[in-house]
Amino acid sequence: MRLLLVEDDNHVAAALSAVLARHGFDVTHARSGEEALQALVPEGAGFGVVLLDLGLPDQDGYEVCGKIRKRTGTPVIMVTARSDVRSRIHGLNLGADDYVVKPYDTGELLARIHAVSRRTVQEDTPGGGEGALRLGPVHIELPTRQVSVDGSVIQLTRKEFDLLALLAQRPGVVFRREQIISEVWRTSWEGTGRTLEVHVASLRAKLRMPALIETVRGVGYRLVAPDA
Repeated sequence: MRLLLVEDDNHVAAALSAVLARHGFDVTHARSGEEALQALVPEGAGFGVVLLDLGLPDQDGYEVCGKIRKRTGTPVIMVTARSDVRSRIHGLNLGADDYVVKPYDTGELLARIHAVSRRTVQEDTPGGGEGALRLGPVHIELPTRQVSVDGSVIQLTRKEFDLLALLAQRPGVVFRREQIISEVWRTSWEGTGRTLEVHVASLRAKLRMPALIETVRGVGYRLVAPDA
């Protein structure tokens, strides 16, 4: 995957570029907002993800994010020391796909990069092709966004499908509530927790499989793969 790293600190950029390269990324380093915007011409220039630092020398990172979003749908992950909730919400409202606060764990950053790129591939796939998940009687077609149980199609809302697909791609793995909200609703946890609970309850009812999605008290949820 080609990745655009927007970071004005050359030492930080060099260290991070080395880590990303070891994990198979082709990294292009932009040192300013203008350099980043030029690198994304035309139409994203083939980049899979943009890692955008907010403390840039020529433009505010939020402004750069807004400009990127007007030109391309390339996923943007903001990387910044600003940890307050309002800053995160502001970034997400401008079109950022995720928000990572410094100092961060490299493993978490890599997981978030893969998450946003995987989600974008799913959304951009118009239909057909690979991308089916089978969990016992539950069949999930990612490209067509269709879910069936024992051959009967279940009508789900967009967010219900996104939630189910996220959990189903890693059965047995516990997803934190904050992580689910970030990936499915693309916003922060604040004020959205009740919405998540409602969607989980609705999925259990529609699929008629209350044990399919297990609540992990104090942490989040995981999908328990049923027997075939």
